Amino acid sequence: MFIIKNNYYLYIENTQNIDLNCIKKSNKINIIYRNNSTQENTEKLYEFRNKCRAKGFKLYISNNIKLLRDCKGDGLYLSSFNKKIYLNKNINLIGSAHSFKEINEKIKQGCKTIFLSRLFKTSYEDGKRHLGVVRFNLLMSKYRIQILPLGGIRYSNLNKLNMLNCNGLALLSEVKKKPAITSRLF
Repeated sequence: MFIIKNNYYLYIENTQNIDLNCIKKSNKINIIYRNNSTQENTEKLYEFRNKCRAKGFKLYISNNIKLLRDCKGDGLYLSSFNKKIYLNKNINLIGSAHSFKEINEKIKQGCKTIFLSRLFKTSYEDGKRHLGVVRFNLLMSKYRIQILPLGGIRYSNLNKLNMLNCNGLALLSEVKKKPAITSRLF
């Protein structure tokens, strides 16, 4: 069974984490480059951005406006710990949040899309608290902004995503662990 959504966001930590040839050409795919540990070669990232554009994918850069401008990415991703306000109307902003307070902060920052973490139970520390399908759908009714699920989305619970009242989803660890998930989604 395929998951039918309008937008798919895939988190990567380096350009080798994902094989773009495995994914069909589509304007529904958005890749978020989130590398906090090492300095990425700007030229390689620029080449990766060109490959993404050839496939119709958008590339978002995490928390780094200088890198966004150097590689000419499509937008800026603001993680939940980033509290800076960006008032540049020319930059497409997306963000992540874990609570109502953080959702409101991301709206003030100008984010058009917000990822709300954790939809399902996760294996990492403090993985006990998660929203679930029902609570996520109730939360969606309170906001007019686009809120997408993130966290705990595994190959085993993909069918539950069709019950969500949202038009997209975000994947983080499952893309690294099981690259074959991209063929089931897309």
